[in-house]
Amino acid sequence: MAKFKYYYDLMSQPSRALWIALRLGKIPYEDCPVALRKSEQLKPEYQQINRFQKVPALVDGDFHLGESVAIVRYLADKGQFSEQLYPKALEQRARVDEFLEWQHLGVRLGCATYFLDMWLLPMNGIKPKPSAEKAAILSKNMESQLKILEEIWLKDTPFVVDNKMTVADLFGACEVEQTKLAHYDVGKKFPKIAEWMQRVREQASPHYDAAHEFIYKKSGMKPSNSKL
Repeated sequence: MAKFKYYYDLMSQPSRALWIALRLGKIPYEDCPVALRKSEQLKPEYQQINRFQKVPALVDGDFHLGESVAIVRYLADKGQFSEQLYPKALEQRARVDEFLEWQHLGVRLGCATYFLDMWLLPMNGIKPKPSAEKAAILSKNMESQLKILEEIWLKDTPFVVDNKMTVADLFGACEVEQTKLAHYDVGKKFPKIAEWMQRVREQASPHYDAAHEFIYKKSGMKPSNSKL
């Protein structure tokens, strides 16, 4: 029996990461998709779900919560989140939290800005496609964060926190996957990141592929070393 309602859209990077984590952990919940392409998050009734009118969101009885990282911590404290993905051990959890805090202004900001300006906004006719000069700046800003991901977070370990995949890997990988829609191939400059993403994909199978089906189809780019 579902214990809470999960509102999401798989076009949202954090929505995907949390969706994958919930399915990997076999956590029962009521599936509540929200179509961002139809602006369903802006409807008055959704404002009752999430006062910020964003996804993802969680409703647990009378308690409403937005922000994906806050949802992870809330569910973990209630014993309703995978301990493998979000460990109880103090130092391990602190490392996961460190990445989750860093990624907001790190890999998420860089990749999301690149994706928005290079693909989503031009595709929807909101902004023109960036000039070559602007595209170079967007790429440089994103790659400065990807460099940190490769040279610091993935310097000595197969995953961002030690040797096992955690929810931190899911959040990070979902951000980088989004850039494929703008036809960015991360493996050309960052082979270690491409290898890491493949490990995450394999560890999170089959839910990772299901969450990214739209991206793979629209981009025409399969995951690194894909067997699909």
